[in-house]
Amino acid sequence: MNRIMDIVKGMVIGIANIIPGVSGGTMALSMGIYDKLIGAVSNLFKDWKKSIATLFPILLGCGIGIIGFSYLIEYLLSEQTFATCMAFIGLILGGLPMLIRKLKEEQRKQGRSIGISGILSFVILFALSIGMCLMDSGNDVMKTLTAAPGTMIALFFIGIIASATMVVPGVSGSMVLMILGYYYGILDSITSFLDALKTFQVPVLVDRALVLAPFGVGILLGIFLIAKLITFLFEKYGVQTYCAILGLILSSPIAIFYNTGLFEQLGQLNLLLILSGLLIAVVCGVAAYFLGDQ
Repeated sequence: MNRIMDIVKGMVIGIANIIPGVSGGTMALSMGIYDKLIGAVSNLFKDWKKSIATLFPILLGCGIGIIGFSYLIEYLLSEQTFATCMAFIGLILGGLPMLIRKLKEEQRKQGRSIGISGILSFVILFALSIGMCLMDSGNDVMKTLTAAPGTMIALFFIGIIASATMVVPGVSGSMVLMILGYYYGILDSITSFLDALKTFQVPVLVDRALVLAPFGVGILLGIFLIAKLITFLFEKYGVQTYCAILGLILSSPIAIFYNTGLFEQLGQLNLLLILSGLLIAVVCGVAAYFLGDQ
């Protein structure tokens, strides 16, 4: 049963990672598997059997979520923007009680209050997250990526950057891809690969694989490197790290609304749509709360 729950949680993380403004790390934290995920990645070479057993159902769920949702993302964000965003805001906020509990546990363990350093960590990371979303000018011109050597090298480093941000709660890896101009190119490559797989078009499969492979390798390397860093921060600066993550998470709803253009659409929403969106947020928040305890 735990494995099935990990697959479901992995699916939510995978879906979150392809929605601009939504953080896969936040979803992992909200559903109570963040520490387990980071620990397994960080100890991959020390205890690889246990790490793989932990990671496999989560990564399987992530893959299902990314593949299954790649086709729906354009429709949901263009036609059901408010409801989709409210669902993820609910999922994010539903994990706050668990994060606050962990912060209090860390305070008790260290025998200290939040202090100035904790407050500064919260404020700086909150401001950084908002600043990152404001950097997104919408000039994502990389609609189609080619399997040229220069592009493949660039995609490797883009993968490292994107994966590092995917792991950090409150920071959206897909938003970073948008800022760098690669979001729609990567999404198009994934859907093109899947379409070619259905009809077994070998030339297209090879071409898209050459584009996605360096990006995938970069993602794996980036996740491993950032997991090591986060493990160190939790061990040495636990209270400040939780405060920083709290700042990132509380900034997420603002980032989601900004990156999907909802701020400009708020005046056009009718009462029924607003109430249904709030209901969706509450349901998703309750679901995240209970998933976090599983």
